[in-house]
Amino acid sequence: MTQTSLTDFNQGLLSFLDKSPTPFHAVATMVEQLELNNFKRLDELDAWGKLSAGRYYVTRNDSSIIAFTLPKANLAETGFHMVGAHTDSPCLKVKPQPETIKQSLLQLGVEVYGGALLNPWFDRDLSMAGRVSYSDSEQNIKHVLINFDKAIAIIPSLAIHLDREANKNRTVNAQKHLPPIIMQVDKDNKVDFRNLLLEQVKQQHPDLNITNALDYEISLYDTQQATVVGLNDDFIASARLDNLLSCYVGLTALIKGDSSQASLLVCSDHEEVGSVSTSGAQGSFLESVLSRLSPEPEQFQRMIQRSMMISADNAHAVHPNYADKHDAEHGPILNKGPVIKANANQRYATNSETSACFRQLCEQVGVPVQDFVVRTDMGCGSTIGPITASTLGVKTLDVGVPTFAMHSIRELAGSRDAHMLNKVLTQFFKNK
Repeated sequence: MTQTSLTDFNQGLLSFLDKSPTPFHAVATMVEQLELNNFKRLDELDAWGKLSAGRYYVTRNDSSIIAFTLPKANLAETGFHMVGAHTDSPCLKVKPQPETIKQSLLQLGVEVYGGALLNPWFDRDLSMAGRVSYSDSEQNIKHVLINFDKAIAIIPSLAIHLDREANKNRTVNAQKHLPPIIMQVDKDNKVDFRNLLLEQVKQQHPDLNITNALDYEISLYDTQQATVVGLNDDFIASARLDNLLSCYVGLTALIKGDSSQASLLVCSDHEEVGSVSTSGAQGSFLESVLSRLSPEPEQFQRMIQRSMMISADNAHAVHPNYADKHDAEHGPILNKGPVIKANANQRYATNSETSACFRQLCEQVGVPVQDFVVRTDMGCGSTIGPITASTLGVKTLDVGVPTFAMHSIRELAGSRDAHMLNKVLTQFFKNK
């Protein structure tokens, strides 16, 4: 690994993280990169017929994406080498009727999306981004992405003078304590959040024929940019490392992959809330795309049995201040390579066959590999891996890069691990 290639890779990762404050923006950013690399857009509404060999992508709900390369060979004989990740991260989402005025301050009602660490959201410079659904002058419903792209909101902490036990037992009531402040107003001032969005859309998209902001999916995010930190540049600090880091690693690996091997990247929405949606891993998106590529049932099953899925989602690094939260023999270290995640109760999809394949890939590119197993007396999280394995019947394993502060507003990973995982996944897409 040369320092130049590592630096260039990390700069691309940081840029991707900053451009992707929501799943909608993450997919739009991936589309931009795919089209620069000659991937052709498909639409689920269209008849695809028999696609010729080449590079393609398709999106669903603007928040999930599948990109793939088709070789000239028969898919039933080659199978697909697949990588899966997810586009969503825990955050605060604006409610449908969010406006509240208290003490001459306009606040927005928010819902907690996913299993967020809430305390780090206080006293941060927050902005908002997402998708707005609108009507035009001909009463057509359309959608557009917006990003306020500056600090417009904050959730102030209660001063310690008013809560002397704050450092010992302060708890967060999500309903009462999380509504952010966005501006100061008179108590008789009527503010309509949809009108604020309408004005923002007009500013950012002046050529749109928009008459009314009908609805929205808007999230708050931290305006602090992703960066490399540490005295020796050992770490990457950013929001949404879980799991946009894996999306970027998979995307760049697919772009560099060998077009003679059928390869696929799927990045799904709603993993943090169970994946139960049209655009989540428990929805039909992946199976629908694969069945259109191999419509004959017997050929489809042969293709699946020759395929393999690597589910890439970050792993818990052993924290020096909380080392007792890990099994002593299974504590991944930052910058020591990607992690194979295993669980006897199938919370991860890894088995000995798939982990052996991944270890061999690591050997082929000279990348070290680590293992994570949760403490036997603690519960284990899960990923899209078991969902994909059970839905499709495809061989699957779960891997990821070691991470601190997972589900915080700002997470921390090693500055060399993502690049190492990228080398492994690139090899996976090249192998026959």
